[in-house]
Amino acid sequence: MLYIAIGSPTAQLTEADVREALRAALDRLGPRRRVLIVPPDFTRYHSQAGLVTRLLYEYYGSRIADILPALGTHSPMTAEQIVEMYAGVPPTLFRVHNWRTGVVTLGEVPADFVRQVSEGAVDFAWPAQVARLIWEGGHDLIVSVGQVVPHEVVGMASYNKNLFVGTGGAEGINKSHFIGAAYGMERMMGRADTPVRRILDYASEHFLRQLPLLYIHTVVSRGADGRLHLRGLYVSDDRSGFEKAATLSLQVNFEMVDHPLSKVVVYLDPGEFKSTWLGNKSIYRTRMAMADGGELIVLAPGLREFGEDPEIDRLIRKYGYRGTPATLRAVREQPELQANLSAAAHLIHGSSEGRFRVIYCPGQLSRDEIESVGFDSADLATMLQRYPPDRLRDGWNTLPDGERIFYISNPALGLWAWRGRFS
Repeated sequence: MLYIAIGSPTAQLTEADVREALRAALDRLGPRRRVLIVPPDFTRYHSQAGLVTRLLYEYYGSRIADILPALGTHSPMTAEQIVEMYAGVPPTLFRVHNWRTGVVTLGEVPADFVRQVSEGAVDFAWPAQVARLIWEGGHDLIVSVGQVVPHEVVGMASYNKNLFVGTGGAEGINKSHFIGAAYGMERMMGRADTPVRRILDYASEHFLRQLPLLYIHTVVSRGADGRLHLRGLYVSDDRSGFEKAATLSLQVNFEMVDHPLSKVVVYLDPGEFKSTWLGNKSIYRTRMAMADGGELIVLAPGLREFGEDPEIDRLIRKYGYRGTPATLRAVREQPELQANLSAAAHLIHGSSEGRFRVIYCPGQLSRDEIESVGFDSADLATMLQRYPPDRLRDGWNTLPDGERIFYISNPALGLWAWRGRFS
């Protein structure tokens, strides 16, 4: 059932708007005694999930038993991040998802179904895994909060991905990422109906129906004033809210350019992007817009590691971003990559396939480290002087010496494509 659907490409929803909409939806649900909230982690700081979670706490108060950020394989939120993102919500309510040991397998999506929807890209069953707290916590309401935005693994983020990937287990996360990479992320990004989404929908239909789930979706975009605005809010207990949010997200988060981009400069906020695991959004969110032989300059003052997890960091350092053929060959030959398919998928996501240069300008990694994984590198201070983020605007900029660049202040907020490439 769709409880709330408000928004438009020009909407600027206020806190009062969100409070009123949530109250109307939650009143219709009726009384609840023990509530679990599953919001995003700090890597989705701009999602407005902090506001939504605070208003949920305002409504339910002591009836909220647990808050489980959907970490996936990301690093746990720090105490400082919890206070910053979820101000006003007691930190004692927050739990840490352990994607290696804190999960339960509910069943399997059959291999023949996975093979069919992936058009033969992979041939294995997919385990439907969620956090043990979700399955065994005794909650009479589980609220999944997420931002719908183009996504490299599933096409459009949020909905049941928040549960099966955000609170999933190692095998489910690994295989879902690899399915998307093997099928081809350029065939999926910006689409609500993809092979991975069909697999997650199968799992929802067969394994989650007994859970008291409610989905809250936000859509956020940057306005002409340079500020972020909440464009849409959708509340449902089924797929309907996600579909409406995805439609709006495509309108506000997907920018089509008239010709391929020869030089793109992307800024990675140091509070949000500390690894290439996250920072490579600069690559795969722009790859459909990049010109062959173009340059992508990534200003990354907070960059200090490759993977959010020590083992994945090690694998990235060992195998590097060498392109799809090399990565698939390594998967066939190396058991450690076979056991970490999400890392293999990430290596594919982070490669330009040799089509354009990726020049990372890191704050806390050395030139040798950057170049050892297959990227080019440049001095951060020098590049910040030439491309000062505080003087650039999103989109086209002409520098004093006449150089023309395309600037992106946050790659997590959108998807860019050349009209001739996206179909």
